Amino acid sequence: MNFMEQANWNLTRTIIMTTIYFVRHAEPNYNNHDDILRELSEKGLKDRELVTDFFIDKQIDIVLSSPYKRAVDTVLDFAEKNGKDILIVEGFKERRVDSDWIVDFDSFCKKQWEDFDYKLSDGECLKEVQSRNIVALDNVLSSYKDKNIVIGSHGTALSTIINYYDKSFGYNDFEKIRFLMPWIVEFSFEDKKCVGIRMHNLFEY
Repeated sequence: MNFMEQANWNLTRTIIMTTIYFVRHAEPNYNNHDDILRELSEKGLKDRELVTDFFIDKQIDIVLSSPYKRAVDTVLDFAEKNGKDILIVEGFKERRVDSDWIVDFDSFCKKQWEDFDYKLSDGECLKEVQSRNIVALDNVLSSYKDKNIVIGSHGTALSTIINYYDKSFGYNDFEKIRFLMPWIVEFSFEDKKCVGIRMHNLFEY
């Protein structure tokens, strides 16, 4: 090995690669309007096995989750079967819409994607959701370098993370995955630089 080869090899060795799999939760019980305690439906409990199967060969080191029950329960089957604890990260929780249940959710979503500062009186705008989730992600990247990490997440929160790294991801893309549950998005990082995003539709595997 000559000097340049040695230098390139050393450079490659110093690059820290971290892989993060965000798992959008399985189908919840929409009759439960408590955003924190909303559980998975019977279909959701069955479909979370798709998540477990997906991670069989991924050599996962850490399992994290939003504090919301539907997110925790979606990764719980995998965690229990593989002897992993689930660490709760408050910053990964879903967007707060308002104190009351929103009937015309379609119009509300579209307004928020058209204006990242738009929010209801007791809710969060997408800019706030994105900032909170990115701060949490940055802390994870600092704490778990060079690891394979699973994070239980939510449709809107996860979509704002994608948008942070890829501004072309907008309302139309969100609509395409709105009812896709569970759903996995794989992020590849060199140190803290995102170098790849790959989306996995578990129902096509």
